[in-house]
Amino acid sequence: MANSLDGKKIAFLVAPEGVEQVELTEPWKAVEQAGGTPELVSTETGTVQGFNHLTPADTFEADKAAEDVSASDYAALVLPGGVANPDFLRTNSDAVAFAKGFFDEGKPVAVICHGPWTLVEADVVRGRTMTSWPSVKTDLVNAGANWVDDEVVECSRGPNTLVSSRKPDDLPAFCKTLVGAFSKVTS
Repeated sequence: MANSLDGKKIAFLVAPEGVEQVELTEPWKAVEQAGGTPELVSTETGTVQGFNHLTPADTFEADKAAEDVSASDYAALVLPGGVANPDFLRTNSDAVAFAKGFFDEGKPVAVICHGPWTLVEADVVRGRTMTSWPSVKTDLVNAGANWVDDEVVECSRGPNTLVSSRKPDDLPAFCKTLVGAFSKVTS
């Protein structure tokens, strides 16, 4: 499975600030180690400020703006968490439309921690089984998802495969599962 993502470009959608750094960097490394090409997409190009919980950490450069790309440009999508990151993304119509496009095109999506807020806004969690940070449970249930408290959930009940995880401690299982799900993409 070391090169199971060869030739696949994977989008990572984040806000200009507030992304939980480890939830960006660990899946990014997993995609690279599997032979994939990660690309950072934000609400605008330029600097993205990562955080270690509430403390500013490293900065990253966004390759593309959500308004300039579509799901058809990528094999799959990763939505890292952090409290502020998905809260900002869900108020940006281009970011929400970009995320929704992966569901419309039947492409896999992986989301962790507070990241599902963007998917709630896109109205794509109805009927899906997923997990998240505990405080996002009510939002997911109210949006029609079946919430479970598991380290990682892979749900194929719907137009695409949806991988979800709760928190940074779950990153090993999250990364392994998302690489497996993304490797099944044929286009």
